[in-house]
Amino acid sequence: MGADQEAHAVRDPWAGPAAEARAALVRGVAATGVLRDPAWRAAFAEVPRHLFVPYYYLPALAGYERLWSGDPDPDRRERWLRGAYADGPLATRVRGGELVSSGSQPSLMARMLVALEVADGHRVLEAGTGTGYNAALLAHRLGDPMVTTVELDPEIADSARRHLAAAGYHPAVIAGDGARGCPERAPFDRVIATCALPSVPRAWLPQCAPGGLILAPLANGLVVLRVRDEGHAEGRFLHPPAYFVPLRGAGPVRTSAPQAGGLPRRVVQSEQFRFLLTLTAGVLDPSEALALWQREGRPERERFGVTVSGDSQWAWLDDPEGPYAWPLEAPGPAG
Repeated sequence: MGADQEAHAVRDPWAGPAAEARAALVRGVAATGVLRDPAWRAAFAEVPRHLFVPYYYLPALAGYERLWSGDPDPDRRERWLRGAYADGPLATRVRGGELVSSGSQPSLMARMLVALEVADGHRVLEAGTGTGYNAALLAHRLGDPMVTTVELDPEIADSARRHLAAAGYHPAVIAGDGARGCPERAPFDRVIATCALPSVPRAWLPQCAPGGLILAPLANGLVVLRVRDEGHAEGRFLHPPAYFVPLRGAGPVRTSAPQAGGLPRRVVQSEQFRFLLTLTAGVLDPSEALALWQREGRPERERFGVTVSGDSQWAWLDDPEGPYAWPLEAPGPAG
């Protein structure tokens, strides 16, 4: 723990209870086998998540229930703290009844960060700052100067800066369009998105060093691409499902499967089949997707991948040059 974090721990009235709750969270996430890397385990053990979610919303009968750290009711304050360290996503910004920002499930964040394969000296670009918690984990692992995080909403970006400073971290927080990246701070060794995308933004490849990795949520899955050069990247999906708030300004995002009326209920409820439905939305109708899924042995996410080549990109099953490929529409800048 650095001097900034030590100074803050003295001021934080929740430091003691939060430390206990955080230790329990880390034990739970580690039990899944994700936090084998001591550096990432230390990051999750030391970054105070509650400082990044001073309030959040829970689904309720009439919209959302707000829990916050300053509630005069001690029982509700305790509920707030428990929720801040539960292994689940948290709705952090709701406008007009619509969710616009959230804090991701910690165990999923851990899987993503491990899959990013960072090493000392790596420079990382994050698209979608949100609360700032993921940027803090990256800054803890790599150091503040190595982390750049971009958030479209200036209000959310300002809030994230305050959260990060309160926890003692100072990465570069840029208010801008994540689909544009951050060319003035490139090149990056790793790019990670914490918002759902319709495809991989073209601007990221020339900002990523050759051999670097891009990890992005796509079609309720997570794809990891290896960048060959500024015009080519390719990789496969990871096993776990992933649901994120869409990147605003990127165009329609495939986050849920289209309606599949007439298909067997047990098939429609299959996570693997719904992934294929979502990935091929607008290209295959549900019956065609079902026929393909059954014919190819009910493939799971790891058999699917994405290729970016020049101005084209496509998703595929098993082989980038094989018979099963579907175009992806690259998102343009939000302006």
